[in-house]
Amino acid sequence: MTKYEIMYILNAELDEATRNQEIAALAKILSDNGAKVLETNEWGVRELAYEIKFQKRGYYVVLTLEASDNKATEEFKRLTTINKNVLRSLIVRI
Repeated sequence: MTKYEIMYILNAELDEATRNQEIAALAKILSDNGAKVLETNEWGVRELAYEIKFQKRGYYVVLTLEASDNKATEEFKRLTTINKNVLRSLIVRI
């Protein structure tokens, strides 16, 4: 099993209920595609170094997961580029 770390930034203007739904939905994408989420760290709202999609602040979330192949991470990457609430994401194999 390969370990991955994913960091993504959500729109800071989302209310708490919507933000929690987004976090759960993104974790479900990974688990539905065979990955096991080991840890979820919510860093909270932080200032961005530069504007992304006209936003100056973002809500940071970091996931650690295990997956047997890259199917889960590729699907996560595909769906986060479509999702308007996700400002940016980064996937790193560790």
